[in-house]
Amino acid sequence: MKTILFRADSSSDIGTGHIMRDLVLASQFKKKFPHAEIFFAAQDLDGNINHKIVDAGYELKRVTSNAKEELLELIRTRHVEMLVIDHYGIDYNYESFLKNNSNIKIFSLDDTYEKHDCDILLNHNISADKKRYKGLVPEGCELRCGAKYTLLRDEFNKEKKKKKKANKEKTIFLAMGGADHSNINIEILKVLKAFKNIKVKLVTTSANKNIKALKGYAQNKKWITLHINSNSIAKLMRKSDVALITPSVTLNEVYYMGLPFIAIKTASNQNEIYEYLKKKKFLTLSRFDRHKLKSKLKTLLKKIQNA
Repeated sequence: MKTILFRADSSSDIGTGHIMRDLVLASQFKKKFPHAEIFFAAQDLDGNINHKIVDAGYELKRVTSNAKEELLELIRTRHVEMLVIDHYGIDYNYESFLKNNSNIKIFSLDDTYEKHDCDILLNHNISADKKRYKGLVPEGCELRCGAKYTLLRDEFNKEKKKKKKANKEKTIFLAMGGADHSNINIEILKVLKAFKNIKVKLVTTSANKNIKALKGYAQNKKWITLHINSNSIAKLMRKSDVALITPSVTLNEVYYMGLPFIAIKTASNQNEIYEYLKKKKFLTLSRFDRHKLKSKLKTLLKKIQNA
């Protein structure tokens, strides 16, 4: 494998999860194919985290649109052998166009059970069901589904081995997505302020359009600590007692770390994981509800206290 191209975007609307998990996958490829040329193609959208790609040491090619012709030209010019697609805007017809006009091998990431024309499909969510892709991918497509394929940075493996110190004051890890497009962080904090002996570690990124208001609310509240663009997520999880998260990429990380959680659905693309969690009797909310959140959190904290 000589040349591998990742195609993904991030923004205040899209979120940051695609890029972050692709960087983990890229590092895995780097170990497997040490001599391969690995680079990314991404649009320069508002609130993007393209700097993360550059910071990780990868070349970034900025594309002006999501047009299939522009991507095909890049594939041909750079003699790309494998294209990794992690993008809701690239569908079966788009993939077929690329395959019909090049010799490209396609590696698609999917978490909503869409039809794909790819050679390898990865659904790394804990809820992934291999059987559900029957008829959605070509014969011979390699399916990688489930927790054994979860994309985790090395920091999670290291932090999981460390022990957590017991503390009467409970720490809540709060992460409503890097962009928090549902804008519910402050609403959740208003619920949490009613609890005694808690600290909140709120994780977000500069892609969050509401970050100014969030900083304003957290100001002078010693029980709230904002972690913006943090590189120590695994450490924060290890030092926490409870997590309030969305049923998305972060859920896979929290699950791996064994951290008790409440998952709040904030977008339709979280439906699959949400339904899985609900079926498995995990604590979930189909949408933010202050009264239900308060009740479920009381139950969870009491359970932890008595453990």
